[in-house]
Amino acid sequence: MTRVAIYGAGGYTGAELVRLLCGHPAFDVVSVHGSADSTGIAVADRLPALRGVCDLIFSSPETATDAEVVLLATPHEVSARLGAQFMSMGRRVVDLSGAFRLPTNDAVESVYGFRHADDAILRDRVYGLPELVEVDWRSAALVSCAGCYVTAASVPLAALVRAGIVNVEEPVLIDAISGVSGAGRVPSATTSFCEVSATPYKVWSHRHEPEIAMATGATVMFTPTLGPWKRGILATVHASLVDGKGRHDVEQALQGCYGDAPFVRLLPRGVWPSVGAVEGTNFIDIAFEVHETLGRVVLFGALDNLLKGASGQAVQCLNLMHGLDQRLGLVDCCSNEVVL
Repeated sequence: MTRVAIYGAGGYTGAELVRLLCGHPAFDVVSVHGSADSTGIAVADRLPALRGVCDLIFSSPETATDAEVVLLATPHEVSARLGAQFMSMGRRVVDLSGAFRLPTNDAVESVYGFRHADDAILRDRVYGLPELVEVDWRSAALVSCAGCYVTAASVPLAALVRAGIVNVEEPVLIDAISGVSGAGRVPSATTSFCEVSATPYKVWSHRHEPEIAMATGATVMFTPTLGPWKRGILATVHASLVDGKGRHDVEQALQGCYGDAPFVRLLPRGVWPSVGAVEGTNFIDIAFEVHETLGRVVLFGALDNLLKGASGQAVQCLNLMHGLDQRLGLVDCCSNEVVL
């Protein structure tokens, strides 16, 4: 079995990594690392839902590991430092933050406010969105998992852009609503039980907007909204079709891209994605409709932001890195989420 370590295991996505990988037949979780105040505490005491799942003790966030693969569910700047450190030690890294997602240091600085010491780390990283990225995953030393909003919006849209049936000269409008777990585990007034409400935020300034543009090749205008539920994203994508293209072309593009994709569910006409249908799974549900008169398409993508939008996606990438079936440890383990 491949030895893995998880850093940032006390957060929502880190805890999901612990749950998924402690039940995975090909990986052995040898250490979990949380915040300084969790050091020495049993994982099951800090995360009671993992009783009977994980019997490990939280190690310090600065403690080294002899694991072969390190998974980082840490803040962007921390991931940047730890990712470079572990790669220099010959360890493979899967990162769930935004530290390595963008392709240049200038882009990273513009969006995240810091720079990597070496540009090569960005050139060599693999972007972790398996449905859209075709690479030799087994040779990947650093995988940077795609963002949750990005996955929900980009998987439906990218298929049409690649098929040449979307007018990319016109901005694509994307609205997406996410449960409060997307804000992380640290409490705030806007995410507390008594205060949380459906409200837009970071309108046209969200850090996932340039990542969606990168992933799809389209110009996008993205508006996120906070949803008053725990987990799950529903993205709505509005785009103009190239003249003469219609419903049949959209259906062919989606089937051509994702007909064999294990975690993409293309829904029948008139069946719409919902947050409830994907909660606790690594699936993304996709549906669409075409306005033939106006020549526009509306696409919908729904996923669990903590699984297909984060930890499940990381395990999917980890499977590919080791030449395993993408579904291993995910189809069964994702049937009942236990963290929230």
